[in-house]
Amino acid sequence: MRIWPWKNVLAISAALLLGFGIAHYAFSSQTAPSPTLHGDAAHPAKTQGWVDTQLYFGLGPANAPEKGVSEAAWRDFLDKEVTPRFPDGLSVMDVYGQWQGKNETAPERIRSKMLVIDYPKTSENTAKIEAIRAAWKQKTGDQSVLKVSQPADVSF
Repeated sequence: MRIWPWKNVLAISAALLLGFGIAHYAFSSQTAPSPTLHGDAAHPAKTQGWVDTQLYFGLGPANAPEKGVSEAAWRDFLDKEVTPRFPDGLSVMDVYGQWQGKNETAPERIRSKMLVIDYPKTSENTAKIEAIRAAWKQKTGDQSVLKVSQPADVSF
C-alpha cells in the first residue's frame, strides 16, 4: 500500500477547489434566460386586447378521404388566403367533426381542419377572419365555417 505524500494531496485538493470555484462562478454569473421573447413587435412578451380564434373547416366525408378537399388543396388555401392575412403565425390541427344541416336527418361525419389564430383585436383583423371564412365557403360551397373566439392573454 502506498501512502500519498502530503504535498501531492494538498496540490490535488487545491486544484479541485480551484476548478469547482471557477465552475461555480461561471454558472452563477450567467443570467437565467427570459421566459418571453423580447424585441419583436409582432410577438410581444405581454399582450392586451388580443383574441384567440378557432376556425373549423370541413374537408370532406370522414369515411371517404379521397372525396372532398385534398391536403394539397388545403395547403394551397392556407398559403393563398390565410397566411397573407396572418403572416406572424398560426396553428393548424387535424380534427374530426360532425355537422347536421337544417334539412338533414342525421349528422355528417367530416374530416376537418382547425385553424387557431391569436391576434390583436382590431376591426381590420376581424375583417380578415371573415374574409377567410367567406373564401372557404366560396371555394367549397360549404354552408358555414364555425368560428369560436374569446379574449386571450398571450405571451411569446
